Amino acid sequence: MNQKKFAEVDRFFRDSKTSRNKIASLTAYDYPTARLLEESGIDFILVGDSLGMVVLGHPDTTQVTLEDIEHHLKAVRGGVSSSILLADLPMGTADEVERAVLSSLRLQSAGADMVKLEGPLILQMRAIVAAGIPVMGHIGMLCQQILVEKKYQIKGKTPEEASRLLQEAHAIEEAGASALVLELVTPWVAQQITRELAIPTIGIGSGPDCDGQILVYSDLVGLQPWFRPSFVIPKVDLATPFKKAIRDYIQETKAA
Repeated sequence: MNQKKFAEVDRFFRDSKTSRNKIASLTAYDYPTARLLEESGIDFILVGDSLGMVVLGHPDTTQVTLEDIEHHLKAVRGGVSSSILLADLPMGTADEVERAVLSSLRLQSAGADMVKLEGPLILQMRAIVAAGIPVMGHIGMLCQQILVEKKYQIKGKTPEEASRLLQEAHAIEEAGASALVLELVTPWVAQQITRELAIPTIGIGSGPDCDGQILVYSDLVGLQPWFRPSFVIPKVDLATPFKKAIRDYIQETKAA
């Protein structure tokens, strides 16, 4: 298992910020996808709670368990040797400081180089960092709150929301996070946060001015045409040749 040490992970993100070297990242949930991403040169790979929707067929991410993340993390770890491997702390696993640390240690044992928390969980972040595990923050649209929010919506439209996001971003940086995801944040707020922080911002649906970008890999390659976020333009439509290959196989089998 080629896990990276705290200093190596933290240095990568901070050096990327100072050198203005944009960071490219994608999700993965299995060995072959992870291996293909690494062989393509991806900077970091996220085993995200998005696996609930992408892999398990749930309507949202709220049903994903720590055991689900551990299971897929172990599979992905087998295909990763040089990219940084990040894992989500799913809903309910970081509500309390002690639980957040124990959950993070479990993910580290399963192969994670780094963990990601949704929301401004400052005390939890400090404790996880103190335990020697790098942390990535996540603000803006929080998918784990979808049952409360009811719909996915852009954040930072009002001055009050923009101010809150800026305060959260600075607090997360001060808590020791190595990077920060901005999800569905208005581009001008994302740009302002990016300018003010010494750690890199990783955008998803938050405009082009973040220090890096992350996407769900199946959105990028068009594997799930039934669900396509408005901010993603697939680079290829893999669903069509995939189905054609299956249909050709069926016809050949039945004709033999």
